Amino acid sequence: MRRLWKPIAVILAVIAAGALYQVVFGDKVVSGTVQVPQPVAMIGSGASAVPVTANGAIVRWLQLPDEPELPQLPLSEPPQGGRLAGPMLQQARVLGAAPAALRPYIANSYYGESGVDVELTSGIELRFGDASMAAQKWKAAAAILADPTITALDYVDLYSPAHPAYGGSEHSLPPAP
Repeated sequence: MRRLWKPIAVILAVIAAGALYQVVFGDKVVSGTVQVPQPVAMIGSGASAVPVTANGAIVRWLQLPDEPELPQLPLSEPPQGGRLAGPMLQQARVLGAAPAALRPYIANSYYGESGVDVELTSGIELRFGDASMAAQKWKAAAAILADPTITALDYVDLYSPAHPAYGGSEHSLPPAP
C-alpha cells in the first residue's frame, strides 16, 4: 500500500491542477502526462530490492520488473537521502544510457580502478571510465560486439568512444538480439 501512495498523490495533484486551470482560464483545454520513472538498476535483492533510476533517484514505491532482471549495484542498502552520489551515481548514469537491445546482457556494474565497469552475462567487461558521453560509449560497445570478425574477447575499453580498444579471447560474445 505504501508503494501506491506516491503515484496516487501525483495523479491527484495533476487532476487538481487541471481543475484549477479550468476555473481560471475557462474553456481552454488542459492535458497532461505523467511519466513513470524507468528503473535501470537495483539495490539489494529479492523482495527487499529497491529500484534506482538513471539520475540516481531511489524509487521505493516503484515495482521492479520481472524480466529482465536489473543489474544490482554494489550497495547493501539505499542511501539515506534517497539519491545516489559519487561512484554509484556514475554507475546508474552509465546503466541508464544502455541501449534497450543490450540491457538483457548486462550482469552487473562496479566502480573499479578504471572507473565504471559493466560486466556482460558472457563475462565481457566494458570499461567506461566515467559517465560522460555514456550513450556514445554504448554505441561504440555495440559496434564492437556486433562486428562479425570478432568472435571472442575479454574487455572493451570505451574511454574514448571514437577510438575504442578491445582485447582478449576468453569470453564469447553475447548472442545477437
